[in-house]
Amino acid sequence: MDILSLKDIQNIQKELQDKHKEKWHALTPEYGRSCLLWMMEEFGEIVSVIKKCGENDIMNNATVRNAFIEEFVDVMMFINDALLCYGISAEELSSAYIKKYHKNMGRNWDEEHANYLQEIK
Repeated sequence: MDILSLKDIQNIQKELQDKHKEKWHALTPEYGRSCLLWMMEEFGEIVSVIKKCGENDIMNNATVRNAFIEEFVDVMMFINDALLCYGISAEELSSAYIKKYHKNMGRNWDEEHANYLQEIK
C-alpha cells in the first residue's frame, strides 16, 4: 500500500476536480469558504459515527471503522480543496507545519493556560 505525500494528495484532488469541473465549483479563493463549511459538515459526520457506534466499534468493527475513516478522508479532501483554493502548496504547508511543531515543542502549556485564565478574569 502506498503512503501518499501532501503533493500526491493535492495532485489527486486536482485530478478529481478536473474530472468534475462541469459540476463542481472552480478551486478559487471565492470558493475557499464553502470548502471549509463543507469540511465542518463532514466533521459532524465523524462525530455522528462516534456517537452512534462508540469507540469500541470504531476500533473493532471493520464496517464501522471503514465508515469512520471514510469520513476523515472527506474532511481531508475538503481541507485540500481549501488549500488549493487559496493557492497553498504542499511545500508551504510542510514548512508551516514544521515551524508550528517546533513552536509547540517549546511552549509551556500550563503557564499559557494560567495566563489566559488570569486575562479573562
